[in-house]
Amino acid sequence: MKKTTRFRRLIEAEEILIQPGVYDGFSARLIQQMGFRAGGISGAGLSETTLGWADVGLLSYEANVSRSRDIAACVDIPLSADGDTGYGNAVNVFFTVRGFEAAGVDGIMLEDQVSPKRCGHMEGKEVISAEEGVEKIRAAVEARRDPDFIIKARTDSIATHGVKEAIRRLNLYAEAGADLLFADALLAKDDIALVTKEVPKPLSVNMGFGIRASPTTPLLCAKELQDIGVAVASYPRLVTSAAIMGMRNALSVLKQSIEEGRVIERPDLAVSFAEINDLMGLGTIRELEQRFLTTQQLEAKYGAKA
Repeated sequence: MKKTTRFRRLIEAEEILIQPGVYDGFSARLIQQMGFRAGGISGAGLSETTLGWADVGLLSYEANVSRSRDIAACVDIPLSADGDTGYGNAVNVFFTVRGFEAAGVDGIMLEDQVSPKRCGHMEGKEVISAEEGVEKIRAAVEARRDPDFIIKARTDSIATHGVKEAIRRLNLYAEAGADLLFADALLAKDDIALVTKEVPKPLSVNMGFGIRASPTTPLLCAKELQDIGVAVASYPRLVTSAAIMGMRNALSVLKQSIEEGRVIERPDLAVSFAEINDLMGLGTIRELEQRFLTTQQLEAKYGAKA
């Protein structure tokens, strides 16, 4: 079965789909290894880890699609991409969708913010007209070559126009052909429940984990979300924020070691070299070497044991 078809079926299933955010080979391989059925490439994660700047529309189309291609190529689970505003008008959206589909991802999210966009939980958002948003979604739907490639329509109009306008826009985007809908930065559980009842296509929401993801959307467990009709729960910043915390803790111990002039062993702060190699597919590389390298090449690398 195609990954796009698998992704579509996961979205349309009765059970809620949990979609952690990923931003590199480590995170993508890890969520696959841990049994998650799909992931979402985080535009914020790419901007922050690639450029070292906040998610305010600085990541270019070329950088986004290139990184997304590499990430999608290293795992077998479906991944969706973050297409931001589509990098221009509806014509640009057409080619943006073509580019991401060719890169091997299984869906794309497109939003109705004014460019340059910003993270949905930041202040200062602006949105384009609903009419222009509709044309962008129409262009996206027409651009895809695989009918199972998911078009996820996101509206940020809650911050600027309120929940009713967000629902109106999502209905327009659904009519234009969007497969998955997303109203970013909903302010309450009741708002999430209302949107699920008022839109005709599956709804996705963003969640944090352990702490509120933002000053806006409340933190709900997957079962609560499923019970009120949510189809997909994304956790776009969980892995990036956990990575920062992990690196900070490890570096703090390193500083302590330097200051105290002694070795401090903290195996709880870092995975082993063997675990990294296992996660990153070294076993597969060794299998390919055994299949394709000559005996002389193998002996040169590994000695007679090869």
